[in-house]
Amino acid sequence: MYPWNRKLQVTDKQAIKHTGPAYYADFRMKIALRIVIVSLAPMILVTGIILYQFHVFSNHMVHAHLDELVLKHRQKLDDFLKQKLSDISHLARSHDFSQLQNKTFLQQRLRALQADYSYVFVDLGVIDENGQQVSYAGPFDLDRADYSSSEWFQKARATEAYISDVFSGMRGHPHFIVAVKRQWEGREYLVRATIDFLAFNTLVEDFTMGKTGTAFILNRQGEFQTRPPTGTPKLTMQQYMNLFKMGESARGNIPGKKNTYSMAEANELYQIALEYEFDKNRYSDKSVHKYATFTVEKMAESGTKFLVVAAFLKHDDWLLIFQQETKDAFAKLNETQIIAILISLSGALVIVFMAFFISGQLVKRIARLDSEKQVMNQQIVETGKLASIGELAAGIAHEINNPVAIMVEEAGWIQDLLSEGIDKADNFEEFKRALNQIETQGHRCKGITHKLLSFARKTDSRVETLQLNEFVTEVVDLLSQKFKYANIDVDVQMAPDLPTIQASATEIQQVLMNILQNAVYAMEKTGGKITIITRADDETISISINDTGPGIPEDNLARIFDPFFTTRPVGKGTGLGLSICYGIINKMGGRIDVASRVDEGTTFTIVLPLDTSAPKS
Repeated sequence: MYPWNRKLQVTDKQAIKHTGPAYYADFRMKIALRIVIVSLAPMILVTGIILYQFHVFSNHMVHAHLDELVLKHRQKLDDFLKQKLSDISHLARSHDFSQLQNKTFLQQRLRALQADYSYVFVDLGVIDENGQQVSYAGPFDLDRADYSSSEWFQKARATEAYISDVFSGMRGHPHFIVAVKRQWEGREYLVRATIDFLAFNTLVEDFTMGKTGTAFILNRQGEFQTRPPTGTPKLTMQQYMNLFKMGESARGNIPGKKNTYSMAEANELYQIALEYEFDKNRYSDKSVHKYATFTVEKMAESGTKFLVVAAFLKHDDWLLIFQQETKDAFAKLNETQIIAILISLSGALVIVFMAFFISGQLVKRIARLDSEKQVMNQQIVETGKLASIGELAAGIAHEINNPVAIMVEEAGWIQDLLSEGIDKADNFEEFKRALNQIETQGHRCKGITHKLLSFARKTDSRVETLQLNEFVTEVVDLLSQKFKYANIDVDVQMAPDLPTIQASATEIQQVLMNILQNAVYAMEKTGGKITIITRADDETISISINDTGPGIPEDNLARIFDPFFTTRPVGKGTGLGLSICYGIINKMGGRIDVASRVDEGTTFTIVLPLDTSAPKS
């Protein structure tokens, strides 16, 4: 090979194009996967972004909605307590002590309050500065009751108006007190009323949401001021009495109350609220705390996750808490997300189906075109072969003409011998010699026509086991007459024990014929030499054909394998010879290298893999 050699359109075994069911099935799968990936990737990305943004927005909306509801309910409860405190304050201001200490008068005022507020007020009482109840109206036997040691009494004396926490007290039932302080003749008195616990509890529990949303109230000690949260049947009054009498041991062990807060849990929740309250104190605008809520998530012992929203009321002494199972709070969000995911999955399935359907139709069309292309390629090869036979015709005719002339001459001589008499002198021996010569020349003609017919009849492109040296010898013999007339010497150097290859006999023959005839055409006016060398290594077998012709200009070198490119005059060539050679060798998984230099010659090197059984025509 020349150092300036130029390789054109080189292929290797990895670039072999297969045909057949396995190839087309793999090709269809690749097309379908690419369509699926290109289609699904943007859809998944966009769907994921939309779902995430929707999730964030919906979470914000759920929290904002619950915050607003809690604040409204907190305002409602605060208004209720203020109204009841205002009613007692009005009662204390509107009447003097002499009237209020009259039990009959006090009973009349109690009935009036109950008529106005549906028995929210349980009883009324007037207590002196020593804690003695000087007047009482109500259903319990609390006349002359002593409250001097009661916690609520001590706290009520320290302020003008007071609302107590819920406690059981002397009557043994949960209740809370609203009280106002008045002075009369230099002495302090408390006018107090008991608020019905169940009525207040019902007011709190009216705040519900979804299937599991419920509200309750804790005080600063984490003690329940309403019924504990639960989804089970309501507690009996006796159970509530136990709840407020027995403290923590009862609160965590109420029958049938699986989601009831223990004292420790309630205190923890209140501490979170207090920390939130402390954080709010950092703001310069203190009024912001009035509209503040806080939200946390709690995990019940059963493993159920709750969303908890809370706000302070009663001058931050009580904490209104609304809790709802997280899955219930976000039920609509989850339902919407599931619908969106199902729609996306449906779209994905449609995309996958259409990808395989479209790729199947496309591959079927490609397979049909490949089949038509193979037929056309075979027709082109046959056309090229017929063209080669036409170019051989003149040389073959001249080669056959010589033995035919000898046979005609010998036949005439036999006639002369017969006219003289076959038994004269040496005529019989001469007769035998003439017949032998006719037979010899006949066999010569037969050999010439047999080679030509063998070349013409090899049209089967099936792959078979071939010995490359045999085909080199056959083609050289077939072109021997052309070599002789063109004054071309042929030097064939064939490697002994050359390995066999898997290829089509007619296609190998066609390649060798085209390249050699091109070399003859290039040197037919000047003569020259053609050197043919076959060799093999561990992976490939090669044949190089070198001529001493005028060479190929560099501008044409890159185009010699293009279909219909030819430098011959019009009518002298089709431009398909080398294109056919390139297609045949490429299909076999091999390559054709060409190196040429003007006025020095051209070398074609054909390289074929030893394992060429994979590509099929």
